[in-house]
Amino acid sequence: DAPIREATHLLITAAPEADGDPVLARHGEAIREARDLTWIGYLSATGVYGDRGGAWVHEDTLPAPSSPRAHRRLAAEVQWLEFKDRAAVDIFRVAGIYGPGRSSFDDLRAGTARRVVKPGHAFGRIHRDDIARAVMTAMARRHGDSGSVFNLNDDEPAESAEVVAYAAQ
Repeated sequence: DAPIREATHLLITAAPEADGDPVLARHGEAIREARDLTWIGYLSATGVYGDRGGAWVHEDTLPAPSSPRAHRRLAAEVQWLEFKDRAAVDIFRVAGIYGPGRSSFDDLRAGTARRVVKPGHAFGRIHRDDIARAVMTAMARRHGDSGSVFNLNDDEPAESAEVVAYAAQ
């Protein structure tokens, strides 16, 4: 835990477990003792908003998780936000991640691509490099307010079948 006690910035990417955030469970004391800690980033998920029936959500939309996994994500956000009085805390609600090894192109090459047709069932995605850029930008900015929420996703949601068909073209 010595490196954590000396940290200035923490980025938490571990998914929460049934009994809470595993990083806090294992290293919470060291994090609380980190004297030079100035920034904490937590990668959450857009699933905390629940099913909005196709309506757009924004950072100020109240979460309404509908799955146990989304409830755990929201609970972990709350746990991390408890540190906002001693360090800037940024919550990143990440859409479906794609990138090398995680894309429709990879599925097509592997012969595992499927077109699941669910009209009107669109969801957002984001490239892993865009996540990294957003996190690095937040980490480098001056921190006045703490407890910021950022939704990270590409410009427009799309139906899964459309994404596979586009990649196949």
